[in-house]
Amino acid sequence: MTEMTLENRVQEVLDKLRPFLQRDGGDCELVGVDDGIVKLRLLGACGSCPASTMTLKAGIERALTEEIPEVSEVEQVF
Repeated sequence: MTEMTLENRVQEVLDKLRPFLQRDGGDCELVGVDDGIVKLRLLGACGSCPASTMTLKAGIERALTEEIPEVSEVEQVF
């Protein structure tokens, strides 16, 4: 059995959150993980939503840091 990479583990958590984003007409794309910082691109309705920072920090970042100790922060990239 091979150990999952950090990026694969992040993608697994994002896949659990994706239905909630899609329900509101949005989505997210993993751009990369660098030194514990996850870089995401918000898509669809999430990309232009005024509450996207809240979604990113209170929703996605919280879920990732709770499930993956190596993740320290989530940043949005455009």
